[in-house]
Amino acid sequence: MARHGASVLMASFQENYEQLLRFLTRKLNGDSQCAADVVQDTYVRLAKTSDTDEPIDNPRAYIYRVAGNLAIDRIRHDRRMSARFDGDAQGTDIHDPKPGPETIFLSREQIMLLDRALEKLPENARAALLMFRVEGLSHAEIAEKLGVSNSMVAKYIGRALRHCRDALVVGGEK
Repeated sequence: MARHGASVLMASFQENYEQLLRFLTRKLNGDSQCAADVVQDTYVRLAKTSDTDEPIDNPRAYIYRVAGNLAIDRIRHDRRMSARFDGDAQGTDIHDPKPGPETIFLSREQIMLLDRALEKLPENARAALLMFRVEGLSHAEIAEKLGVSNSMVAKYIGRALRHCRDALVVGGEK
């Protein structure tokens, strides 16, 4: 025998409230607060059911079906929100490509130390290093300009690099 309407559904809802809450808590991974929200949403949905709707043969099964569908909707909604917030979290990390004040200060200090180290280098070693690193000349081109051998250019550059490295290490510890 078919039963009708919201009044029958509401009576069945009240009879099965505790079981429905436990069912939804399990379905929602133990989240009793979320389950209570879905039970409330189920109640609202059932209350909107009019007496003129189709007859409901099994009100309890109907209530569980409505609650289960609402729980699935909640799970999907939570996943979408979680994915959205995870994506937004990546976007909230604003990276300014410009160096910060500390980096600028330390870089200026290193440049000052390198300038002092370059001033203390012998003329040929300084010239060989600058031609190699700044102008991008090859060892052969530097050797021709300085009037020395390729191996001497390599020695000049090696000495100059060691001198500059040592100046930065010693200067950086002060």
